[in-house]
Amino acid sequence: MRLVYIDFWSALKMSFLISLVIAVIIVALTLLLWSVLDKVGLVSMLTTFLESVAGAQGASLVSGLTFANVMTFTLVVALLEVIVVSALGAIFAALFNLATNVVGGWKVTFGSD
Repeated sequence: MRLVYIDFWSALKMSFLISLVIAVIIVALTLLLWSVLDKVGLVSMLTTFLESVAGAQGASLVSGLTFANVMTFTLVVALLEVIVVSALGAIFAALFNLATNVVGGWKVTFGSD
C-alpha cells in the first residue's frame, strides 16, 4: 500500500484544528502563569525592583506590564500561530503531493494483532 496523495483541504482543516488546540493551551498557560506569579507577588516585586534600579526609566519600562497587555499580546501570538501553522500544514501537503509525483509515494504497511 502506498500513500501517494494528501488532500489539500483535509490537511488544512487538520492543521487548523491542531493549531487551534495549541493556541488555547498557550492562552490558558499564560493565564495560569500570570495568576500564579501575581498571587506569589513576583510581578509587584519585579516592578519595584526595576523602578529602584532604573528609576524613572524602570517605571516606564514596567508600566505596560499589566494583565490586559500580557493577555492581549498572548492572544495576538496565538492568532499568528493559528495562521502560520494552518498555512504550513497546507504547504506541506502540497509539497508532499508534488514529491510523490517524483518518487512514487511512501510505502505504508498496516499490521493486524
